[in-house]
Amino acid sequence: MFSGTLRLPWSEFIDRVSEPVLMKLLDKLLERRVIIDDEMDLGGVRSRADKARQVIGVVRRKGSQGSSALIAALCEVDPCLSRELQPQVQAV
Repeated sequence: MFSGTLRLPWSEFIDRVSEPVLMKLLDKLLERRVIIDDEMDLGGVRSRADKARQVIGVVRRKGSQGSSALIAALCEVDPCLSRELQPQVQAV
């Protein structure tokens, strides 16, 4: 598992993550009390890419604990994508 701050390559994550994975990531972050119900709402965001940007933005504002939680959730929800991005995740 990863630790440290989120240093995923934004453009690659945004290009490759699917909308169902984004929703599962939000569920995991809510379960782990990293985010609150209001932060789960992506209703006004139309594109998948903008939703991915919003999820990353919310988590980055939570600091290293939030970033670590997102990375751990990504490993659970989409192991294939997390392995592809793993060499580019930098622990701090």
